[in-house]
Amino acid sequence: MLTPAFDLSQDPDFLTIAIRVPYARVSEFDVYFKGVDFKFYAKPYFLRLTLPGRIIENGSEQGSYDADKGLFTIQLPKETPGQHFEGLNMLTALLAPRKSRTAKPLVEEIGTSSVSEEGGEDDDEEFDWEIEQFPYEEVSESALKLQCHYGFGDLRSGVFQRLQDEFSDVIDIKDPDFTPAAERRQKRLAAELTKFDPDHYLADFFEDEAVEQVLKYNPWWTDTYSKMMAPLGKSQEQEDHAALVSFSEEEKFQLRKFVNKSYLLDKRTHRQVYYSLIDILLAYCYETRVTEGERNVESAWNIRKLSPTLCWFETWTNVHEILVSFGRRVLCYPLYRHFKLVLKAQRDTTEILQLGKSAVLKCLLDVHKIFQESDPSYILNDLYISDYCVWIQKAKSKKLAALAEALKEVSLTKAQLGLELEELEAAAFLVQEEEAALTAAHSTSRQQTPPSGSEAGALEEPDSTIPSETEDSASEPEELKGSKSKIVSSLQGPFLEESNALLVNNDGVCREVAYLGSDSSQEKPVASAWAPGGSRPLIEELGEH
Repeated sequence: MLTPAFDLSQDPDFLTIAIRVPYARVSEFDVYFKGVDFKFYAKPYFLRLTLPGRIIENGSEQGSYDADKGLFTIQLPKETPGQHFEGLNMLTALLAPRKSRTAKPLVEEIGTSSVSEEGGEDDDEEFDWEIEQFPYEEVSESALKLQCHYGFGDLRSGVFQRLQDEFSDVIDIKDPDFTPAAERRQKRLAAELTKFDPDHYLADFFEDEAVEQVLKYNPWWTDTYSKMMAPLGKSQEQEDHAALVSFSEEEKFQLRKFVNKSYLLDKRTHRQVYYSLIDILLAYCYETRVTEGERNVESAWNIRKLSPTLCWFETWTNVHEILVSFGRRVLCYPLYRHFKLVLKAQRDTTEILQLGKSAVLKCLLDVHKIFQESDPSYILNDLYISDYCVWIQKAKSKKLAALAEALKEVSLTKAQLGLELEELEAAAFLVQEEEAALTAAHSTSRQQTPPSGSEAGALEEPDSTIPSETEDSASEPEELKGSKSKIVSSLQGPFLEESNALLVNNDGVCREVAYLGSDSSQEKPVASAWAPGGSRPLIEELGEH
């Protein structure tokens, strides 16, 4: 038999069940309902539900079938009109048979109170989220050699004894089967101190543009929480809040695949389950915010690395130490290491818990999907997340509300993280102030100090030692002026109409001489550069002249 896809909804008087049965033999189907039991059969599909409220057969029930969609829609009247059925989207819990919804032991001692599946606590009893103290007990060496427990409700042991090599990248603790809880914590704290990088922290602290952008992102639960906080009438409050969180078809398929279980947890273990839930949700909220809801290959690493429950199998005694541990890991491991992200994740987790178990379940389903798609991380689904997805569907809403209030009241400071953050920031600010003062002093001294004598002389030297052409021409004698004009004319000799003559020097060498100018009284012979047998270039001779 196949379990069909189904969905439940309600109004004040009726419960509506929509069942998708494609390719079924609709000519032969059967529906049975009475009290909290509902059964549907259409070959090859079979569905049995244990409803959270009672229904009745009074003639007002209706049913229809959409052949195109293969969808049966059955409308059943409530035994008490106006009653609100809680948990209609907890599909795994609805699939559980009625006789297995409690985890009472098969053998009970007469006269003792029965242990409920919620850990032996009265539903009306309020959780005390303060530190629970126990008298000191000496631990023997033989007890230390026993296998340690971990996983959901500390129900697992011996898993990593044979799989340590395969899953060493998933968890940080080595040999968890023989490492007690106290030793795990000591090793975790030492590893975090080793990993903390002051330079990385200060870089994100001073250059926080990317962090501020991440803080502005609004995940899906922010809008849902705003709608929940809108003023509603008392009669509508419970119903409207339950309908705020909806599940996609893929999430509904995930819920149908889970195997329904009942967990027999004592009071102390039950408290640990709630505490570890906070730890996992904090890591999930950080990952969702920094990626802005877009999953990537590092998403599984971020969640498991930021949650000591998942990577160190930590156990907790109060809410404050969970927040301290999460804050330390945020500042040691991921890309964005800023204290504001720790506080923002705390507020996000508080909102999710206040939205109720539907919102918590939606987050856990997302974590389950992320781990399932990551090759080494899927083992954490078997140890924690799958059990959480089943258990949360039966959790009491009052417990989640009390847990949210406890988380909201916890205050966290940088000094409590034990990483000397305030000292680092003070030293960095001091360095900044010193650098700014030195820069300002240097700039002021350059503007106010006059140049020295040598510098002034160097600055004035071009004006005193290199005269301009105008000054040169004014100070030169008339003879030099005339010679310069003759030199220019001699360079243009071949192109001027002038008379040439041959002169014989003392060595008997004939040299061509050009007479420049038209005034015979001022004519002076100048040796031509093209004269054959000239001993020196014309420019050198002119220079000597």
